[in-house]
Amino acid sequence: MESDDIRTAFKNGEYDTTIYGVKYVNDGSGWRAPTTEDYKACEKASERTESDFRLNTILTQDRYIGDEDRAGPYGVSKWRDAFTDRQLVTHYEYLRAFEEVEDGIRESHSEKEAEAILTILSLVSSKAIDRNTRFAPLDTGKGYPANALGGKHFTLQWSFVDNNLCAGNQSWEDNFNRVRDSYEELVSYLQDIEDPESEVLVGDAADLDIESDTVQAVVIDPPYYDSIIYSELSDICYVWLKEYLGDTFPEMFTGELSDKDDEAVANVAEYEEVADSSKSKKEFASEDYEDKMAEIFQELYRVLEPGGVMTVMFTHKESSAWDTLTKSLIRSGFTVTSTHPITSEMPQRTDTRGGGSADSTLLLTGRKPVDANQHETDSTPTLWSDVRTDTRDVAKDAARELLNSGLSLTKTDVIISAFGPTLKVYADAYPVVDDQDNEVPPRRALEEAREAVTRVLVEEYLEGEGLGDLDDITEWYILSWLVHESDTFHYDDGHQLGLGVGVDIDEIKRSTKIWGKKRGDIQLKTHEDRVQDITLPPEERSNRTPVDPEALSYTIALDAVHAAMHVYEKQGEDVAIDWLKERNFDTDAGFKATLKALLQVLPQRSSEWEAARDLAIGRTHDALGLEFTPTDFTDVSKDRSEQTELGDHA
Repeated sequence: MESDDIRTAFKNGEYDTTIYGVKYVNDGSGWRAPTTEDYKACEKASERTESDFRLNTILTQDRYIGDEDRAGPYGVSKWRDAFTDRQLVTHYEYLRAFEEVEDGIRESHSEKEAEAILTILSLVSSKAIDRNTRFAPLDTGKGYPANALGGKHFTLQWSFVDNNLCAGNQSWEDNFNRVRDSYEELVSYLQDIEDPESEVLVGDAADLDIESDTVQAVVIDPPYYDSIIYSELSDICYVWLKEYLGDTFPEMFTGELSDKDDEAVANVAEYEEVADSSKSKKEFASEDYEDKMAEIFQELYRVLEPGGVMTVMFTHKESSAWDTLTKSLIRSGFTVTSTHPITSEMPQRTDTRGGGSADSTLLLTGRKPVDANQHETDSTPTLWSDVRTDTRDVAKDAARELLNSGLSLTKTDVIISAFGPTLKVYADAYPVVDDQDNEVPPRRALEEAREAVTRVLVEEYLEGEGLGDLDDITEWYILSWLVHESDTFHYDDGHQLGLGVGVDIDEIKRSTKIWGKKRGDIQLKTHEDRVQDITLPPEERSNRTPVDPEALSYTIALDAVHAAMHVYEKQGEDVAIDWLKERNFDTDAGFKATLKALLQVLPQRSSEWEAARDLAIGRTHDALGLEFTPTDFTDVSKDRSEQTELGDHA
């Protein structure tokens, strides 16, 4: 069936769920097939949701279907649709248990203590919800439910877990222990402090209840542009927490769902109806994010005393996000003074996994001038031609310093870390204009930094003559592997990298099939994806694969190497040797340079690396007259392949 037909069938109720395995934990653990009693239990839960009035009407709020929501198209339009009947009954029973003890807790404790206890208990249920919904997949490696909030969107899982919260290591009690232990650990941090008093404010960061010029330092970890729409994801907890705490904190649960309008993120879904040919929804969202962040920075500028500092933590890889954040910072009057990269992000974090976030955090420090009017008076424009060279130089210096520091940052993070010094140069020269007196945005400086650092990475990681003998398309492909160390990465990263080597990746996408889109990201293609099957007659070969293995010459060096890999795999070493010599690849510097570079940038032990290795060993190695073997590069990236923990270099 086509995917559209499947979604329509789901909306029409033509699909249902069924049990295909039950895990037991008494006397050891294991799996068994479902029994008649299991099916009857599910039927009983369905009957309960129909007969119990409150259970029948709970969670009837319409869901917010955002730009990346993958459950809405399948008919999951109300929040109760995100749960099976048995899951609803389970969560409802814990809600009822909470309500049974609520009055007793209020009678036995002061108002603040009671609110704290009730809040902690409600957070336990919130954690339990995360792994007991149709959005929570089965973790096949561990044999228990993974969390629904493990990605940046809600996905209706084909195989999900209907969790028993009374048993196992994902039970309500287990979640309670985790929440309690976390709370007690937080409290323990205050034990040795003589004056532990502090003030906690909850509200709009653009409207702080703090006097002007009274704060010495501010540390802010803002939303990362469009990396994750927090309010959208929080709804799954919000709708349940409102049942638990709506009467305790009515001011926090005034809406049916969480507030989307005031959130400082670039949420394109909010501009679906107003976007037109003159301005896209992405442009609207970017402007909204810039304006909101500027308001926040201006408020922080107000409360800081003259000479006070603000440190901004930012982890986004996309240059447009940095462009927007920098403009907001400069508009607010801050002077960028220093930057520090720290490897801090855990790969399993909701807002970093598979998304726009980098593995390290860049701490960008801005200072409020001692003379509060300084930023308003010094506004003489600087020519971009005078700034461009400086941005490249500081980016290269920052990259080399990091590469020589012993820190095990990824190559992408080396580029991101160079953004800081680059932005400082730009901010010092602001406003920056071109020869036509048009304003040059921070993005231009970041693009220069990206290209400059990429050249440093080539010098550092690719042995020999680098990529000088290669065509632009082959160079882009190799640089993509070198920088991202993965076949999948953000589109903006790949597009900017292409501009740096003179390639418009959109123009080559169809003709070369060198890359494709995967959920909005770029996915690099292998020789298996691109080369026609030489064992088939020409008329039976797929026209979707652009590389003809029987061609006598190739304008793109990567095509030649991919074709050679294919011939070797399909027809063996002897035919491959004749094929190589017939096309004079034994004297072709571009072919050899491409093969050598692929061996250095492809993940070792991957099928693509092994195909390149086969060409570079044995008799084909001799036929090509190669001066290298795959073993020459086995340790090139090994030293820097593992991420350093924060504690290793804090």
